[in-house]
Amino acid sequence: MSITTKTGDDGTTSLLFGKRVSKTHPRVITCGCVDEFCSALGLCRASCKNKDTQEHLLRIQQQLVHLMSELSTSNENQSRFHDKHGRDVISTENIDYLNRLIKQKENQTPFKGWTFSGESLLNAYFDLARTTCRRAERDVVMLRESGAVVRPELIQYLNRLSDLLWLWSREYV
Repeated sequence: MSITTKTGDDGTTSLLFGKRVSKTHPRVITCGCVDEFCSALGLCRASCKNKDTQEHLLRIQQQLVHLMSELSTSNENQSRFHDKHGRDVISTENIDYLNRLIKQKENQTPFKGWTFSGESLLNAYFDLARTTCRRAERDVVMLRESGAVVRPELIQYLNRLSDLLWLWSREYV
């Protein structure tokens, strides 16, 4: 089976459960930004030599796939999504996981003042991922403000994640 369906040739794409929308629909734009962010995390994971950090990054990338799935579900299909995928949604447990990592990094890497991105290649990759995460967070907020159903946990998760990425960036100066 080919991945080329040609169904998007008219400028539309499918949300989860088949609803077709413009490729400029706020849900599509937001999912694209989160996907771009996930790719930036891939640069971090591929460049990092620390196995623990690599494992955390992979887990976060997996969680972002679930976040994108929820974001790509129309308002009218949100309950259907939660019935089918409820165990995989971003929850307070995921946010607590990030909070624990943040606390651990704060204890290991004391703040020594501001740095500029590029002190090392890995530092630059983490800063790129952090700024892409912040853009994804803004897009999720704009999506909610446009009237879309967006649970607060999604915004909280991205907000914590950008904090963690800032700390990882400082660790690899």
